[in-house]
Amino acid sequence: MHSMIFANLWTGWLEYIIHNQTEFWSLLSSHLRMVLIGEFAAILVAVPAGIVATRHKQLGWIVMNLGAVAQTIPPLAVIALSFTAIGLGQRPAILALFFYALLPILKNTAAGIRQVEDSQLEAGRGMGMTDLQRLRRIELPLASPVIFSGIRTSTVMSIGVAYLGAFIGAGGFGKWVILGQQRFETDILLAGAIPGAVLVILLDQAFARLESHMTPTNVSTDEGTGTQTA
Repeated sequence: MHSMIFANLWTGWLEYIIHNQTEFWSLLSSHLRMVLIGEFAAILVAVPAGIVATRHKQLGWIVMNLGAVAQTIPPLAVIALSFTAIGLGQRPAILALFFYALLPILKNTAAGIRQVEDSQLEAGRGMGMTDLQRLRRIELPLASPVIFSGIRTSTVMSIGVAYLGAFIGAGGFGKWVILGQQRFETDILLAGAIPGAVLVILLDQAFARLESHMTPTNVSTDEGTGTQTA
């Protein structure tokens, strides 16, 4: 009996997706758009801010605390406050994703750069490199595993937060989750929830591959601790 129920649940959500393929691809597109735009904007802000945090102690303290504050604001509160000013749709959802993605990237950028050994920086100075050249040729390449770890973490979180966009007409898989709850139909709910879980795995693996291509061959990283060796 239980096996039959489980089998029906397993096939039911998949059948719902197959019967609603056009809407599925539309929801996938809107979900991805929100996540990737919010993530890209967070990278553009958080990586330079993380670099600044390693150069100026007091300014770094301010930057890190602002990032922590942005992380503690509930995404639903950001959406609720911002849609009154910029309207319904994806823009307030992307704004919430942007704020939510900042702190992991910011912290990991600062941590990665601070872990670069002084001897490596001194070697760069001995070669006549400027501060900018040392940053570009030594610090960022060596810090890249830790930075990418922060990007992967924030991306995974953003996929979950993007479900909230359905409350303000932003689309995404949250639309089916809400619809399934309203109709008490598990098939529809799972049709919205399971693709999001698959999306987490796919994007995480995509960033892992990108990280492996951009990480210097003489750098290894321990993902559990964020340490690296060269």
